[in-house]
Amino acid sequence: MMRKKELVEAVVARSGLKKKDVKPAVEATLAVLGDALKEGRTLNLEPMGKVKINREKMLASGRMMVARIRQRDPQPHDATEATDTAASPDTSAE
Repeated sequence: MMRKKELVEAVVARSGLKKKDVKPAVEATLAVLGDALKEGRTLNLEPMGKVKINREKMLASGRMMVARIRQRDPQPHDATEATDTAASPDTSAE
């Protein structure tokens, strides 16, 4: 499980920015994303992916949301590579 502290540290490591600059930006981003989900909005944030709320239920402790997340494959499969290997005859049996 990734917590906010670990997320802030990862952003600091990846961006090279200082923690005092990163933490407020991460907190603001999480607040905006939380508000959007609360409103029932679909998020399309590459490379994280597309987040769509499928169901939600109000509980005594808060709101439970069931979401579907779809991420694109970072490296698209080369269709010609699959057809080239299937189309070329195996000459090792001769």
